[in-house]
Amino acid sequence: MPLDEAWIALSLVPRIGNKTIDALLSTFGSSDAILSTSKDDLITIRGIGKKTAQAIHELDRDAFRRALDTWQAAGIQIVTRDDPNYPTSLREIPDPPLTLFVRGTHQPEQWQPAVAIVGTRQPTPMSLAIARQLGTGYAEKGWTVISGLALGIDSAGHQGALVARTTPTLAILGSGVLNIYPSENYLLAEQILDRDGALISENAPDATPLATRLVTRNRIISGLCQRVIVVQTDSDGGAMHAAKASLAQGRDLFTIDWQFTGNQALLELGAQPIKPHQLMIPSAR
Repeated sequence: MPLDEAWIALSLVPRIGNKTIDALLSTFGSSDAILSTSKDDLITIRGIGKKTAQAIHELDRDAFRRALDTWQAAGIQIVTRDDPNYPTSLREIPDPPLTLFVRGTHQPEQWQPAVAIVGTRQPTPMSLAIARQLGTGYAEKGWTVISGLALGIDSAGHQGALVARTTPTLAILGSGVLNIYPSENYLLAEQILDRDGALISENAPDATPLATRLVTRNRIISGLCQRVIVVQTDSDGGAMHAAKASLAQGRDLFTIDWQFTGNQALLELGAQPIKPHQLMIPSAR
């Protein structure tokens, strides 16, 4: 499927999501036509303000085409929302990414079933051990382990899956796939790629991490999975975003049943409890 360069460019404009791009397409007919539309006409569309219209109007098609060439030369696969290779499970969520940038092995049909293992960046030693056990156990049972490459629980989940050497593990980034964040996990990212896994982001491949990007990527983590396991979190921890996204998406949410504030809050929201010494892991088939 040939790349729709105009669509990809539009998908990277801040504040453009599914509803906005669909409204633009409904009015102007194609992504190319949108980029050729005047600012005055763009702001007639609901969701398009002056700043967004200006950003669309100022897109440099030649410069963007050169960037695309650079990204593809680096081995990055670019998958748009309407591409047949777009992960089916992501189409089901309320706000699917308009474009995915994939570094590594892109085989979404091989990623199912999948489980997310997430949690705090500052876990206890017991929580780290549990996350690694879960990563290894689920991978050995045929599940793809997904997380966010963050320090702490996320890293332990990926590491556990790598130990199993059976299924790939996927890291969903809040930066670009050529800009590993945190930098301390550069080696872990390379290990994921070496074992037929993938780094995935909706941000431009050279994008820097931002707080908003780190939050919004959580809907992708949960969206790719059937179940989400929060190992340890405080009530204001970043893993709460993935947990709440999983509930909104109708995914199965689990948490370790111990006395961290976030874990207890999730149990009150309906998360299924896992006893720390009874890690019952179902077979993928």
